Amino acid sequence: MTAPRALIAEDEPLLAAALQQALAQAWPALQVLATVGDGLSAVREALALRPEVLFFDIRMPGQSGLDAAAELADAWPADQPFPALVFVTAYDQYAVQAFEAQAVDYLLKPVQAARLQKTVQKLQLALTPQAPAAINLEATLAQLRNLLATPGVAAPAPTAATHTAPLTVIQASSGNQIHLVPVAEVLYFEAADKYVRVLTAGREYLIRTPLKELATQLDTSEFWQVHRGTLVRASSIASATRDEAGRLHLALRGRPETLAVSRLYAHLFKAM
Repeated sequence: MTAPRALIAEDEPLLAAALQQALAQAWPALQVLATVGDGLSAVREALALRPEVLFFDIRMPGQSGLDAAAELADAWPADQPFPALVFVTAYDQYAVQAFEAQAVDYLLKPVQAARLQKTVQKLQLALTPQAPAAINLEATLAQLRNLLATPGVAAPAPTAATHTAPLTVIQASSGNQIHLVPVAEVLYFEAADKYVRVLTAGREYLIRTPLKELATQLDTSEFWQVHRGTLVRASSIASATRDEAGRLHLALRGRPETLAVSRLYAHLFKAM
């Protein structure tokens, strides 16, 4: 086997350098191809370099390590094994329990040599030719789905003041007017730059509430996440069609456009 290669995504240069130095001692054969400081660069470089191992910091500018991993999994070539993924986090014990439960390996900051050695042993085992199924894209997708849905990991943990009743009305702008849009009329929400598009059968509105925050205020039995940037009303989905590349696209009742489904959420559309 050729020497394994890695990519480090860490927005603090000193911590990135410290991790690279620690890896050089714990795993001399590992070649660190590059270090990047944000999630978007992590996805771009991983797709370009195709490393066998990824070390992703959870909190990075622009895009979290979890979101970057989800985007990368969606874009990764289906005929190539997905990299072994290790999250680096400064989270408290509550969040760490989520990582342990999902069997995604993780390192706590500051990284300790003994803990890193255990991670290296796991990675070496996963990369051996005798364990071809150890790095499995479907397993990684399942782990990422659960982590993204865990309060305190992908989003702030709920507090006593958190509004728990499902949202029934959206205050949205259209031109210079503020409209009160019943959630019952919304077919889907779509993230777009600094806004979220609110689509009904006949209109489009814009709101500034981030999609992640909005998702916590909606009834999850009514609105399904089908992409990291899309929430769709389940009852508005007319059909799901798979294209030649194996990607799913949704046709809606009441809208002419189709919506792409990411690999992360394709499991929602397996035949019953």
